[in-house]
Amino acid sequence: MQVVITNRFTGKPQFTAEVECTSDASITKQRGLAVLWAIKNGADLSGADLSGADLSGAYLRGADLSGADLSGADLSGADLSSADLRGAYLSGADLSSAYLRGADLSGAYLR
Repeated sequence: MQVVITNRFTGKPQFTAEVECTSDASITKQRGLAVLWAIKNGADLSGADLSGADLSGAYLRGADLSGADLSGADLSGADLSSADLRGAYLSGADLSSAYLRGADLSGAYLR
């Protein structure tokens, strides 16, 4: 299944991921799988609309998520060590037990 991720600022497609999931999988699950695909394939995640993505327990070490919209995303237990989260929008994101050592949260919105 193809999942199109748009840019949060322009609304234009930023990348298209080929993910394996059922056709009735929730958009949160689809977005989460798309992010994992992006990391694996070197896609640009900066400024991406990843709102509500299910990224619980995901390995995102060193990922460039600068300016990304991660509002309402499930990042519980995710490894975000050394990730670039500058200017990321994290309102309502679940960061419980997330590993953030060395992550750059400069200018990130955390309310």
